[in-house]
Amino acid sequence: MARWVDWSKTTRSRDYRGTGSFATFLIIGRSCPPFRTPLKDMQANPSYIAVCFFLGILFASFPYDFPLLWTSDPVSPTYYDQLETHLRFMHQAPPLIARLLNIIVFLGFLGFFIKLFRPSEANVLFDGASLVLYVIGAGVYIANIVKGMRAVSAGAWDKVDGGTVVHEGPLSGSVVLGREESLRVLSASNTILALVLVGVLVLQAGQWYAEHKEADENDEMERQDAAKAGNGSGKRKGQ
Repeated sequence: MARWVDWSKTTRSRDYRGTGSFATFLIIGRSCPPFRTPLKDMQANPSYIAVCFFLGILFASFPYDFPLLWTSDPVSPTYYDQLETHLRFMHQAPPLIARLLNIIVFLGFLGFFIKLFRPSEANVLFDGASLVLYVIGAGVYIANIVKGMRAVSAGAWDKVDGGTVVHEGPLSGSVVLGREESLRVLSASNTILALVLVGVLVLQAGQWYAEHKEADENDEMERQDAAKAGNGSGKRKGQ
């Protein structure tokens, strides 16, 4: 790790890529007026790029997931039909929609790779952990959500007797999943993905707080040094 981490780089270094950098904009987004960083005044304000964009999509899906996971009220069979129609409509959207989603996922990875190029210690701690969570989120999306939507779009339960599909697990072997269980797994995957993305935002907020705190400490030290220098010059003039 010592070879690729620039231990001499601090939050005041010219090439430090912190929460006010363009790479952070690619990950979570930001806009500009007043927020203090070590180098200049700017505002790090989350907007909908990469992480926040997908959190918005998951929030839009929350009304569909809520009856399956977050309430004990019985779910009517017609609700499952409505949910299947919704998922099938999303999965069968024009190819341009899927390509735009893939591009936004790539923008998030690009932002992390930019921030982790010749990283400082803060980049390794905060951005490295954020990248791990982002990779986990991408794995949940590809392995669970995309696969589940493909099964819904293909009408898997209509093609198998009893309305079940067979999942080949590498450790558990064949597991038979019914229609309701499969849709619950898909809803749970949405919740897991949302929690992972919120974790990325928390880490980026932690990085902003660390930068802000260090900037305050550096400013206080500079004021103390300036005061000491002023007192020293005043004493010499008095002598």
